[in-house]
Amino acid sequence: MTLTSPANAPGSVPNLAVMVSGSGRTLENILARCDSGDIPARVALVIASQECRGAELARGRVPAVLLMPGEVSAPALHDVLRTHQIDLVLLAGYLRLVQIPDAFRGRVLNIHPALLPLHGGPGMHGRRVHEAVLASGDRQSGCTVHFCDDTYDTGKIILQHACPVQPGDTPETLASRVFLAELEAYPRAIRWALGNLPPRSGV
Repeated sequence: MTLTSPANAPGSVPNLAVMVSGSGRTLENILARCDSGDIPARVALVIASQECRGAELARGRVPAVLLMPGEVSAPALHDVLRTHQIDLVLLAGYLRLVQIPDAFRGRVLNIHPALLPLHGGPGMHGRRVHEAVLASGDRQSGCTVHFCDDTYDTGKIILQHACPVQPGDTPETLASRVFLAELEAYPRAIRWALGNLPPRSGV
């Protein structure tokens, strides 16, 4: 079944918005998976919290790239997403708390580089997460894809991919192993989410 937003033309593929703050490696993976057909959708919008490699990567490849610094209000985000006929929003290293518009609840996903509820919350991103995993003595780490709510890393979990913590790991070596898990987990979760989009409300 073809999934479209009300404003999309019949038969068109779903539109994704990707929100970035940094290197854009996850965005790069999503774009490649869309190009190959592994994710049956297209990236129609990139929202960046600042000038970054992710924004640079998107320019010329994505229909719209917007810089929206600071914390974006739910009404402002709603207007942008509806203007660009977005079906599903993907956080990809986005470091700001997202205020979820009512019409997009159940339509905003995030990927976190640990096995939530462990090692999540405000300030827990990037190297800090992997340092915390190593300091805790955990024998495994991995990544979690979850729905976004109005706090950091507490939304309903969609799936997790685990990987081992190996003797002698550094934050960098662990991060590399976790990112390999992310490359597979996020596309899998996106495919599931596209097939289970909730009815729109408050549009």
